[in-house]
Amino acid sequence: MKKMTAILCNILAIASFAACEEKAKSAKENAMNAKTEIAYDGIFPAHEAYGTGIGAMPGRVVWAHDPDAVSWDGRGYWWDTNHFDESRILRMLNESIAALGGKDSVKAGWSALFTAHNGGNEYRAGEKIAIKVNMNGSAVFDNDISGKTHMGYANAVLLKAMLRSLVEEAGVSPEDITMYDVSRLFPNYMVELCTSGNLRGIRFVGRDNGVADKHAPINWSHTFSGNVNYLPTCVTEAKYIINLANLKGHSYGITLCGKNHFGSFINGNKMYPPEGANLHQWLSRNDMTIYSPLVDLMGNWQIGKKTVLYLLDARICAPSEGRSVTKENATWRQLPFNGDFTSSIFVSQDPVAIDSVSADFLANEPTLQEQNGAIRNNPNVENYLHEAGLVGNAPSGTAYYDGNGKRLTNLGVHEHWNNSAQKQYGRNLGREEGIELIRLSPTGK
Repeated sequence: MKKMTAILCNILAIASFAACEEKAKSAKENAMNAKTEIAYDGIFPAHEAYGTGIGAMPGRVVWAHDPDAVSWDGRGYWWDTNHFDESRILRMLNESIAALGGKDSVKAGWSALFTAHNGGNEYRAGEKIAIKVNMNGSAVFDNDISGKTHMGYANAVLLKAMLRSLVEEAGVSPEDITMYDVSRLFPNYMVELCTSGNLRGIRFVGRDNGVADKHAPINWSHTFSGNVNYLPTCVTEAKYIINLANLKGHSYGITLCGKNHFGSFINGNKMYPPEGANLHQWLSRNDMTIYSPLVDLMGNWQIGKKTVLYLLDARICAPSEGRSVTKENATWRQLPFNGDFTSSIFVSQDPVAIDSVSADFLANEPTLQEQNGAIRNNPNVENYLHEAGLVGNAPSGTAYYDGNGKRLTNLGVHEHWNNSAQKQYGRNLGREEGIELIRLSPTGK
């Protein structure tokens, strides 16, 4: 009976994925037929695709949206695990992995992602994976590990879904997985949720137990004053990195996969790493033609070059890193959210493409525009995406290197959607280069 149930579940998952793929195909055809009917309405200047798409399906970003995955009524803490449907979130993630790899099952999807990243080689047992989680908002001003704050940080139910998918579908041993953010602390409830049952053995590394690898300093492509920054041993020992960031606003505009690695290094002193490194100056200058440390992190041989998957947690999106999350400031009005929570996840193997798509979502959301003055009508927040998309000939004139002596020539593809209603990109519209945004709607909404 158990075997029959498992087979039936697999058939249903494949059928659900097939239905989503059919919807994506239909949406693509409709957009191609109507691409001239709706004018571009973004705050970023429209331009041709910069850079070359990468990944098993080059330039592909998969967006899974299921309104029924989140049920928070605005009372209590947003992060309470009772507000999230674990089975729906796991299904969203697994279908996204399958679609990202261009496959009809999550197991085949993971295989496609690893082989694309490895030049044809599969994942091998014993290879370590470090998952960079964005915990900014947890234990910001103290050492409180209760997690009881109204500020935004990673969603524990999504973290568990990611770990289950790696262990149950990709065949990774829990002992070979480390969740880390060496600038913050992980709440007790999150650690307990993500290390129980078949996840026992997974390790969490925060600022309380992160160890600097003194043989692995970050070598920036631009000279500026600041403390030496070292990568933690959990990164240097890993074969693969998964970048699990949050879709949210920031006091400097946006914070996505690129900025997530501000929690991936340790200073020679006890000051918060990005401040000790003097990095925030490059995010606050509001200039389109300056060096960006985010590009260095995206191309770093120990970080970006090891990354097999980029994932954005868009369950409930905070307007900024220092703001309390409320129902009023986290419900979005653009299509297809219509006054509800975003209830989404985004995945890609292209770091430039996933942040480009997410920048479009953030910059075109009325709720965020009202709540966050740093992004309101401010196209310069995409500076790092222009630097990354044109990394071989960056607008700032910076020669970017991978931190190990190799000049960076391509990090992925950058462009903007055709309009906020259709949300179509170059490959959706039949072009040879650009982003391909695939939307999965498990509930049919």
